[in-house]
Amino acid sequence: MTTATDHPRHRIVIVGGGAGGLELATRLGNTLGRRAQADITLIERKRTHVWKPKLHEIAAGSMDMSAHEVGYLAQSHWHHFRYRVGEMVGLDRERREVLVAPHVDDEGQQVTPQRAFGYDTLVMAVGSQSNDFGTPGVREYAMRLESSVDALRFHSRMVNACIRAHAQTTPLRPEQLQVVIIGAGATGVELAAELHRTTREVVAFGLDRVDADKDIRVTVVEAAPRVLPALPPRLSQATEDLLAKLGVEVRTNAKVSEVLWDGVRLADGQFLPAELVVWAAGVKAPDFLKDIAGLETNRVNQLVVRPTLQTSRDENIFAIGDCAACAWPQAGEAILVPPRAQAAHQQATHLMRQIRRQLARKPLVDYRYRDFGSLVSLGEFSTVGNMMGGLIGGNLMIEGLFARLMYLSLYKMHELALHGFPKVALDTLARLIVRRTEPHVKLH
Repeated sequence: MTTATDHPRHRIVIVGGGAGGLELATRLGNTLGRRAQADITLIERKRTHVWKPKLHEIAAGSMDMSAHEVGYLAQSHWHHFRYRVGEMVGLDRERREVLVAPHVDDEGQQVTPQRAFGYDTLVMAVGSQSNDFGTPGVREYAMRLESSVDALRFHSRMVNACIRAHAQTTPLRPEQLQVVIIGAGATGVELAAELHRTTREVVAFGLDRVDADKDIRVTVVEAAPRVLPALPPRLSQATEDLLAKLGVEVRTNAKVSEVLWDGVRLADGQFLPAELVVWAAGVKAPDFLKDIAGLETNRVNQLVVRPTLQTSRDENIFAIGDCAACAWPQAGEAILVPPRAQAAHQQATHLMRQIRRQLARKPLVDYRYRDFGSLVSLGEFSTVGNMMGGLIGGNLMIEGLFARLMYLSLYKMHELALHGFPKVALDTLARLIVRRTEPHVKLH
């Protein structure tokens, strides 16, 4: 077996092909991989990548996933890194190997066997998943928006619910066409706003026996005193007012005690009937990371990292994105860098430089998170947010068209990091042309 000392090139293994992991693999491939200065391998269990902040649009049907997804195999070929399909299940720090489970397809056929990948530098970028806090019924009856598969599943069930209601001759049951979204953070609020428009567009395509204004109801449930608790109160109130105008019911200070097959029970005993329940409250790193191979993790399974983004107990292992517990000294107290796409983007850029310094045997430098604020898209109705965040105290609040353009620019930055300007410009033009000739909502 080849060891770290006799391998001809430095082996960089990146686990996780989300925003941070794929950007890092692409940038390292374009530099170190192209010049044969290192071998870069990306391990990811999915075949295609979709920017996670776009999942609510896929779920609502307002975005065609096929026009935005990135195939890992093609991306790796074009950008000089290797893509290996599979899910990480173990880590041997002594042998410097990542253990990957056998990959099985939808028909139960094994595609790849169990494998081990050796590394000299390992980067953990496995992202996050929903944290149900042990709430009964969530696993059985609630849907989540953790992947494109989840988003497509929700959309399919939503369209089927509308068609079912149109076709039946009996009165609607209490839970029919009722949607309850648990969690009023960015995902929950954005999904609620998008659903208001897309459900009406679906119904408009011939489902005339469904009255969207009377029959379809979307309810957002939040345990905190206000929606978007991470944003300033004024923006929270503006968002809640807009949701109310759209007919979305908002329940704050409402804790969910149980999710049932036909609805949601609150801690105060109230019952909210629902055909579709989405859990969008709380995040944690994947469970397999908990104390993996003796590495230090926190209570939500994040890997504790030093300011250099190296894990606290192994200098050859780095962590970026939602799975990293990275301290963010602010206002005299140390809090963690928030799990946002902008953080993953910044960390991928920083780590690319770190690895190049490491190969040149130069000292590593500390990562410093720059908070550019938060933006929340409410579909075609509005976009709200605060810009520059901690850089200026979070007091620059923006709404409307300018906020919408800034929100769109975040996604364009991600696309530019993956594809470069010529391809992004052509793809954007193609989407604008196609959008003029097709429905603005996915109908299947």
